[in-house]
Amino acid sequence: MTAGTEVSTVDTQAYPHEVRAAVLRAVGEPMAVETIRLRAVGPGDVRVRIEQTGVCHSDLSLARGVLAQPLPAVLGHEACGTVVEVGEQVSDVAPGQRVILLWITACGECFHCTHDEPHLCATGSSRAGEPYAVTGAGEPVYPGLTVGSFAEQTVVPRGAVVPVPDDIETADAALLGCAVTTGVGAVTSTAHVTADSSVLVIGLGGVGLSVIQGARLAGASTIIAVDRNTDKAAMATAAGATHFLPADDDTRKAVRGLTGKRGADFAFDCVGSARTIRDMWGMTRRGGSATVVGIGGKDDTVSFSALELFHFARTLRGCVAGSLDAAADMPRFFDWVRSGDLDLRQLVTGSGSLTDVDAALDELAAGRGIRTILRPAGGAR
Repeated sequence: MTAGTEVSTVDTQAYPHEVRAAVLRAVGEPMAVETIRLRAVGPGDVRVRIEQTGVCHSDLSLARGVLAQPLPAVLGHEACGTVVEVGEQVSDVAPGQRVILLWITACGECFHCTHDEPHLCATGSSRAGEPYAVTGAGEPVYPGLTVGSFAEQTVVPRGAVVPVPDDIETADAALLGCAVTTGVGAVTSTAHVTADSSVLVIGLGGVGLSVIQGARLAGASTIIAVDRNTDKAAMATAAGATHFLPADDDTRKAVRGLTGKRGADFAFDCVGSARTIRDMWGMTRRGGSATVVGIGGKDDTVSFSALELFHFARTLRGCVAGSLDAAADMPRFFDWVRSGDLDLRQLVTGSGSLTDVDAALDELAAGRGIRTILRPAGGAR
């Protein structure tokens, strides 16, 4: 079948924008870079050229079937790009402007949005189940986590982008789309870590290292980093950890030894498995705070006895997107980047193009890579 024949099966007025994208067609299978056609820009939409996008552990969960996603899909959600087209009702961003893409688009009208919980918006991630493009043969294509940034371009509502100041570099802005805001937000907006406290962080991916940076910003005096990969010790120290511990049978005893035999005041699980959640719970002091930041599978069940919940009086909570109002809170992150209080470049362990997506996911699965940055459209530095 020729390219011309493929296009003839598609309504090119409804899907006018031809772009290259890494398409996931089956769970666990490699992605193929192919041509898709994006839907036309609606009155309240923006079309964005993806300059740089991070490969996140959530993308791995979608690709491997831990999280559900309609297929075929274009994954990728942590990105910075340049606006190339806006709808007729969009007046506050313009072509040529750089923007961060958001994977939760708050509606502003539901219960959560009107009760200062836009990160829990009832429809904030619904676009992941709505086609936004088609293949050359006319099959619907879905945007992973609503964005679909493993592509040269994407189309999203105006509410799904945040303008980037000229003095913030594109690579830094891309990481603010997920890992950094989630990790730092977990500290500042979910758990509300206090100065001079002890903090435990399990799992040192991009989010975990960002939690460490957030704990440092909050003034925690003891920051304990835990990971199965001991090669991450130097990264943890650079982020602000005061101690690194390998994840093994002696970790719990070591944590207690560093926290007056009580356990950590604040603990964060950035893995999201039943095992690591229980580990985190057991290493949190009585009356302390335990926060689940990592995304686990729906069938991975965690058990607690009724007595221990009463006796330990710990707080166990989940954390979605750092509990942030992204549009309102992003200026604070820009200030931290400007001042050097947030060092985002230490999170980047690789770079590549769309053809390198699967290799980057394999690095995450092996517990080695932190963030591979892809440049789907050539990408500004």
